[in-house]
Amino acid sequence: MMAEMDEHPSRWETPTDAVSISVIGCGYLGAVHAAAMAALGHDVVGLDVDAAKIAELAAGQAPFFEPGLTEILAEGARTGQLRFTTDLGSVAAAQVHFICVGTPQRRGENSADLRHVDAAFHQLLPQLKPGDVVVGKSTVPVGTAERLAELLRSVEPTATLVWNPEFLREGHAVKDTLSPDRLVYGVPEGPAGERAVTVLNRVYAKAVANGVPVVVTDYATAQLVKVAANSFLATKISFINAMAELCEVTGGDVVQLADAIGYDARIGRRFLNAGLGFGGGCLPKDIRAFMARAGELGVDQALTFLREVDAINLRRRVRMVDLAREVCEGSIVGRRIAVLGAAFKPDSDDVRDSPALSVAAQMTLQGAEVVVTDPEAIANASAKWPDLVFAETVDEAVQDAELVLLLTEWPEYVALDPHELRTRVARPRMLDGRNALDAARWRAAGWTYRALGRR
Repeated sequence: MMAEMDEHPSRWETPTDAVSISVIGCGYLGAVHAAAMAALGHDVVGLDVDAAKIAELAAGQAPFFEPGLTEILAEGARTGQLRFTTDLGSVAAAQVHFICVGTPQRRGENSADLRHVDAAFHQLLPQLKPGDVVVGKSTVPVGTAERLAELLRSVEPTATLVWNPEFLREGHAVKDTLSPDRLVYGVPEGPAGERAVTVLNRVYAKAVANGVPVVVTDYATAQLVKVAANSFLATKISFINAMAELCEVTGGDVVQLADAIGYDARIGRRFLNAGLGFGGGCLPKDIRAFMARAGELGVDQALTFLREVDAINLRRRVRMVDLAREVCEGSIVGRRIAVLGAAFKPDSDDVRDSPALSVAAQMTLQGAEVVVTDPEAIANASAKWPDLVFAETVDEAVQDAELVLLLTEWPEYVALDPHELRTRVARPRMLDGRNALDAARWRAAGWTYRALGRR
């Protein structure tokens, strides 16, 4: 069952009255979702077992860096439409319950760890009332929703499970929640599914009224959408990085190559930025879990290409260290090297699977004196990589450096003045790991400029 919302306009009612909502799990996804739902006018309670996190959120403070989140947290607390608690019984009054817990990669395996999802679901079951709607937003292997729906029916037959995947981009999560580019509802067939669609259209009434596409489908398709999208994006990124490898041995320029093929409307220019590759808490673990699930289903050959996508991505980090060694006349031992960026992407303090920290750690292990800086991620990075040296400012990081690496394209790093920065370093040598700088400008300022996939 799949339908676009506007195909049956009489079927999709969108009343604008507030909905009583609970959000189970107040990590990155849950905290943003809870605050955004309150900002849309709903009455929201967020639940988590981490008392320190709940106290911070209840005080209107975000426990992680995400632009715009602190403002809507504070507004939700001011209006009284948003509260956070560790008391499981507080969710019982809600009509709609969002499951927003994490699904990390299992230790030593590629598959997703569903312990948090299962625990949240089992804790929620005794609190449910007849007619409640449970909404899964966590990224799970296909088949999970079907299993949970069967469990839900055995406990509360009149409650309905919907799978409503999230498509948040870190650094843009508040905007992506308040103004999504599409909504996907995985629902059961029949009246229960139709009623669940009506309820979710109430939750997302503003987006629906603004014409955001609503795709109503089955559980399996809804679960596949997120991992399929992430796999496609990862493939596109690794494709252009594979082209960068060819450019380096043929004398081509991967930026000009990406521009040229990006004019093809079938391809497009987005996500064709060659460089250090992807990281974070979603793309790497999602494509690995997707491969693992395909193997469990006996169709592993369908996704074997993702192994090479992953391999290309990890290879870029090794190549960055090799390039640093080339620029330093064959050895980085004892060289003072500044790394600009610790987060896996700008506008985030997330250092999970950060390519920047991976490169910094590899260079440190090979004998370099590495100093890392980042506008937001130093606390997280130092907790995860305590053996690395960190600096609070760019000036401190680059002082007397023999090599500077731009590894996270924060706007303030892209805007650095190469003339001014040259006065602080021992040797003006820049490696642009994100192809984010104006090569001609830096070379004109007297810098040796190198980037992955460029002449």
